[in-house]
Formats: sequence, structure tokens, C-alpha cells
Amino acid sequence: MATHANGDLAIDQVLAVYERLQQVLPRRDPRFRIEHCTLLSEALVRRMRSLAVIPVPFSCYVYFHGDVMHFYGEERLQRMFAMRTLLDAGLRPTNSSDYTASPSHPMMWLQSRVTRSDMKGIVWGQNQRIKVEEAMRCGTINGAYTSFEEALKGSIEPGKLADLIVLDRDPFTTDPSSLIHMAVERTMVGGKWVYES
Repeated sequence: MATHANGDLAIDQVLAVYERLQQVLPRRDPRFRIEHCTLLSEALVRRMRSLAVIPVPFSCYVYFHGDVMHFYGEERLQRMFAMRTLLDAGLRPTNSSDYTASPSHPMMWLQSRVTRSDMKGIVWGQNQRIKVEEAMRCGTINGAYTSFEEALKGSIEPGKLADLIVLDRDPFTTDPSSLIHMAVERTMVGGKWVYES
């Protein structure tokens, strides 16, 4: 079950429903999701952890919507799209573009999560920055887990779908503020090359 909730009050209400569902109709591995999961508190994160809820924050909000970030205030920015907090709590957040509210641009998502900066380079909520490796894992392994497809995709292993891309440079050594400019050179789907730049 995936439910859209942005604010902390909405997330609280969604968690109350999920908690009740587990009391009345318990499932061993429900993988409840909260889409956007924007504004969190420590108490909400603890409840999410107890249910193993999958947060699906808006991946490039900070980068793409930097022009409105100042409206939230510094205290809220420390708890918005809280990737560092979610990962440190042992949760498995994944990606979301909220397309058409922002571009479906995975390299923009990566840069936004790693730098927490907008298009002008202004940093918003730097305490929620994550490493490139963590951001990649969120978009691949965690994404597959979210849809119960971790045995099929999400990592490059024998027996899994051979769907992958080749980038024009190494994202692990590239300046994080230029990740958005990385280009896809080749794309493989089902073990066959389907695109080459």
C-alpha cells in the first residue's frame, strides 16, 4: 500500500492507519510506503522503523524547487526530504520524481540528494546530505525492494535482468555539483544494447 503524505501531521495519520492494519490484518512483509514523506520528526521515524515503512521522498525537490525553499524556514529544512535521517534509522528510502511537478531526471535526483543544493548552488538542509553510493543504492536496490522485485532487478548479478546504463564518467569521483551534467552513453535492456550516444 502506498499513500501520499507530505506534512508531519499527514504522515502521523498514515502511520496510524498502517499500525491499525497490522493489528487487525497483520502481514509478515507489507512494505507499506509513504510517497513524498516530506516533513519528519524523530517520533515519526521511530514509528516508520517499527513498521519497516518505505519512505519515497521527492528526489529532486531541493534542486528543482530551490526558489521556494526559503519559505520553509531553517528548522523545517533540517527535517525535510530527510534522507540522512531515514538511512541512519535503517529504513530503505527510494526515489520519486513526482513527474510532472519536476523532471524525471535521475542525475538531477542524485545531485539533489548528495549536495542538497539548488540550481544556484544554495544549500538547503545540509544535515540531510547523503553519499553518492547511498543515493545510488536508494535508486537501484531500494527501488527494486519497494516493488517486491529485489530478486529480479536492482543490482547487477547473475540471474537478474540485464538492464543498465553506461555513464560518460564515474559518478563516484565526479564533482557532486556536476552530477546533473553526466550523460548516458549506452543503455542495455534485457541484456541487449538498445541505445548508444
